[in-house]
Amino acid sequence: MAIIVNLDVMLARRKMQSKELAEKVGITMANLSILKTGKAKAIRFSTLNAICTALDCQPADILEFRPDDEL
Repeated sequence: MAIIVNLDVMLARRKMQSKELAEKVGITMANLSILKTGKAKAIRFSTLNAICTALDCQPADILEFRPDDEL
């Protein structure tokens, strides 16, 4: 897939544990794990908004586009 999820990078930059982010955002650890591994097929804007608020970042800090031929 051409969309890369850099959630681990932002968690490390903010020195935050996945569990803490899941609690702040209001999603389960299982759903956060699916998102972090890039296996999610979609993300709600409300969830993305909550993640960006919790991590004090922009959506582009978490989601990156790379054409398939560059992977």
